[in-house]
Amino acid sequence: MAGSARSTRVWWGLDVPIERMPGNDLWYATRVLPSDLTTAYCFVHDGAAELPRDASGRGKSHVDAGNPGRYRFAADPSDPDDHDAWVSLLTLPDAPPEPWLAPRPGVTPGILSPAPFDREVVVYQPSGVSTAGLPVLVVFDGWVAREVQRIPAVLDNLIAAGEIPPLVALFVTNRTAVRDDDLAPGSNLGGFVTGELLPWARDTLGAGLDARANMIAGASRGGLTAAYIGLTAPESFGAVISQSGSFWWPSDHPGQLIREVAERPVADVRFSLDVGIFETFPAPGGVPSQVDMNRAMRDALRKRGYQVAYAEYSGGHDYVNWRRTFADGLIAVAGVHAS
Repeated sequence: MAGSARSTRVWWGLDVPIERMPGNDLWYATRVLPSDLTTAYCFVHDGAAELPRDASGRGKSHVDAGNPGRYRFAADPSDPDDHDAWVSLLTLPDAPPEPWLAPRPGVTPGILSPAPFDREVVVYQPSGVSTAGLPVLVVFDGWVAREVQRIPAVLDNLIAAGEIPPLVALFVTNRTAVRDDDLAPGSNLGGFVTGELLPWARDTLGAGLDARANMIAGASRGGLTAAYIGLTAPESFGAVISQSGSFWWPSDHPGQLIREVAERPVADVRFSLDVGIFETFPAPGGVPSQVDMNRAMRDALRKRGYQVAYAEYSGGHDYVNWRRTFADGLIAVAGVHAS
């Protein structure tokens, strides 16, 4: 495909234009990258901006045929608008380990079961522990959180290792067709979480009774909305995990939630924020980048006296990094040494 393309880029976790050598069909780019980089990427041609749907190495968007490291984002079988997506993986020699992702010998997996709502919710219950009195962790983009971030295995391992106390997790699905509207501050999602989901957990499982121990988490727009619900419903949640939160939102009035931090009464809520150092591209509408806006959110929260754990990792806006850093955020806000 590159031979007939007018332009080619390395895209997604990185954004690097590739130049064609005069007089032949060789394309090249040179970049100095940090040795601890982990990221996902693909090749795109002539302005394409969609991840490959297969691993063929062909098309206007395709994986790197010369790199055997690939990852398949499997489509949610319950979402008619979702589809498979493929990426190539770039992992440099000093990339951080991923110690909590894989199932461990001797660690019994928690139980996953559906909850009785019109909206799809999957419940995680730790093995061998009564749910009565346990805190609740609400996680958005539930399918990807379970299948790509592998959060159930992360919870199994962290609980077994004594890094966090046992908890109940509620994985909330956000369908592709309505995700942007669903994961926007002020949508009906907040009312569902605080008015239906948490009361159900209290009444049915006996969990979530101590609001300060409850947590809410999400990535990208999910991180934005998790932060919004944490700030506006401290009577329900005492901690937020936001991974590359889209704090640029909305594009016509960027940084609305950041400004609201200064306007709202300070609540007893702990925050974990992280973002990739390569998330420097302007967000939709040309508004400031994820890095800039996450730093601004960190500063706004700390200025008001909130407890904020903040990290920037070597990587981009992708689940390849979020699957690793989720454990760090959880330990920061819920770990045995968290205040």
